[in-house]
Amino acid sequence: MAGDELLYELKNVGFHYPSGEQALEQIDLTINRGEKVVLLGANGSGKSTLLKLLSGLLYAEEGAIRFAGKTLDEESLANEEFSFAFRRRVGFVFQNSDAQLFNSNVWEEIAFGPVQLGLPEAEVRRLVDDVIAMLGLERFTHRPPFKLSGGEKKLVAVASVLSLNPDVLLLDEPTGGLDPRTQRKLIHLIRKLNEAGKTIITTTHNLEIVEEIADRALVFSEDHHLVAAGACLEILSNRDMLVRVNLVDEEFHRHPHGANRILIHAHD
Repeated sequence: MAGDELLYELKNVGFHYPSGEQALEQIDLTINRGEKVVLLGANGSGKSTLLKLLSGLLYAEEGAIRFAGKTLDEESLANEEFSFAFRRRVGFVFQNSDAQLFNSNVWEEIAFGPVQLGLPEAEVRRLVDDVIAMLGLERFTHRPPFKLSGGEKKLVAVASVLSLNPDVLLLDEPTGGLDPRTQRKLIHLIRKLNEAGKTIITTTHNLEIVEEIADRALVFSEDHHLVAAGACLEILSNRDMLVRVNLVDEEFHRHPHGANRILIHAHD
């Protein structure tokens, strides 16, 4: 469950793509420890860029980002002590698993993060074996990642982040391209990890899973602003806003779907 401890605080954050085009503009938001939050917006609205800023892979060009009360920028991450603590606490799963997997077999892939942090061999083995058991990856441990299916690669990418037992998981389109069974497995994992106290921040285009993977939604417009924030049911019920930010088209409708849930779909 989410607590009152402020984890991320962004004030007037801006960032540009290498081309000079604005990626994010004047972003103000807060995320508390233990929340599960979804970032929504059309392609190019800045969702993935925001995840990279939150992970310290990119740095805000305007404004400021604070993590657990400390400024998150290039200077702070150049500090070895801060960087070690931050990388241990925050894990990022890329949208494209192939960009994240490069070791010769699955076991080494999952062990890579703990090894790079210099953890003792016994602790590395324990962390890796625990994650492999959690995700049911035992039969893949000696296989090269490039020989796995898309869904298997995604689970290995998630495992490679979970092996550090981070407090925060940043997931960029985690269910994209997955078969229904693997997608369901990943949704259950997200919920289980959040119930264990982890903060989960996810991007997705699949509005039908939003209420399963998040309690709160942040919506970004195509001009790279944060235009709405609130409970998922509230956000998904605002059809006019969803059309305006190009998340749905005029043919989409919503209907009651169980207790406090809605179903969004297109009518033929």
